[in-house]
Amino acid sequence: MEQVSFEQVSVIDLIRFGASRFGEAGLSFGHSYDNALDEATQLVLHALHMPHDLSPVYGAARVTADEKAGVLSLFERRINERVPAAYLAGEAWFAGLSFKSDPRALVPRSPIAELIESGFEPWLGGREVHRVLDLCTGSGCIAIATAHYHPDWQVLGADINDDALALARENRARLHADNVELCKSDLFKDLQGEVFDLIVTNPPYVTHAETDALPPEYAHEPELGLRAGDDGLDLALKILRDAPDHLSEHGMLICEVGEAERALVELLPELPLAWVEFKVGQMGIFVAERADLVEHRARIGALADAR
Repeated sequence: MEQVSFEQVSVIDLIRFGASRFGEAGLSFGHSYDNALDEATQLVLHALHMPHDLSPVYGAARVTADEKAGVLSLFERRINERVPAAYLAGEAWFAGLSFKSDPRALVPRSPIAELIESGFEPWLGGREVHRVLDLCTGSGCIAIATAHYHPDWQVLGADINDDALALARENRARLHADNVELCKSDLFKDLQGEVFDLIVTNPPYVTHAETDALPPEYAHEPELGLRAGDDGLDLALKILRDAPDHLSEHGMLICEVGEAERALVELLPELPLAWVEFKVGQMGIFVAERADLVEHRARIGALADAR
């Protein structure tokens, strides 16, 4: 049996070193993890082919010279190329599920994951759901996670980007999401006649100015998934305008607009939107009832049509 040489370096030593280097390099965090320690942990465990929930008891285990070299190579790429850790590892965790992640779509990170895990309650209020649409599905994470936790629901994921849809199909197969369909559509344009009890969407909502000022990490993501006009609402307003045509009588829309929340409230102060409170506070995600969207459709339509 081949003799293996171990370094006087442990798993936890590598994680500590990576976090220190990342902090020293002034990296930006916001792609699945929000701090240097978690990203360093992800990259170390990936390089060592270990599970993401590895018991801390293994932290003192020493690594081989080859393993150490592999970890340090990933650290250097993270620092020098500013590639998000999820892309380097090829994996992102969302709603407790492992998704393949690469530059064909944004790294899964929406707080909508918390809503999915709670069954969209209390917002659904126990109403029956049969069909769900995930508009701007990207990697498919929202559609597939929703389908995973609700195997009796039929979920459709739609996106305009062929590359993103290809990644979503790989994730559908990866997670055996047989109750998910995927299709190409520019928002609702290719969904004529389709009606859903729940529409969930995380569309692009970053303003031109904010997109131009984003840290280098975000340059690895498709800009199509980020940029959304001067106030970040170019797509959200169209979704608000057209959603009633695709919602059942008691249907509900859940939409993420992030920092564009303030601009939306200023544009449509009369529209009753419920802003979701998450464990960490408000995150720019609203819930809208079909009846309210219909009532205020004229004003919403005028704003959307002007874009």
